[in-house]
Amino acid sequence: MSPAPTRRGGTLARVSTDPKDRWLDLGSFIREQRGTARLSLRRLSELAGISNPYLSQIERGLRRPSAEILQQIAKALRISAETLYVQAGILEPPSGSPDLTRAIMADQSISEEQKQALVRIYLSFRREHEDGRGDPGPDEPPAATVPADRSDVEPATTP
Repeated sequence: MSPAPTRRGGTLARVSTDPKDRWLDLGSFIREQRGTARLSLRRLSELAGISNPYLSQIERGLRRPSAEILQQIAKALRISAETLYVQAGILEPPSGSPDLTRAIMADQSISEEQKQALVRIYLSFRREHEDGRGDPGPDEPPAATVPADRSDVEPATTP
């Protein structure tokens, strides 16, 4: 059976089906995410509430962390716990279209407030589209059109 692809730091990674490799891959993935977040081993262990030696053993593939420990590590790294669960083989990789909400929440370059705002906007657009209101009808002006009664705004000119 071939490994299933998953996202790793913006690149496509392979999740091994061999149990030995899986734990080593999980540890490497955590180490890579820790590097991306610019956290030392000691700092990540503090944030996750686990011992420094235990985290080191997880990163080297010597320990098999529980789902609870993975959740603590994910929270400290500001990534989804599901991402680590897939790496550990606890969950199957998602199939179908990518989950934009997860991608937004995993982005380390924007603040939590910005992530929440983006997710709210994205979900509102999805709701509009699902309700059949995604495209303006023939009698409806596009959303960007300035109402005619606004004298304080100059109408846009088309070339």
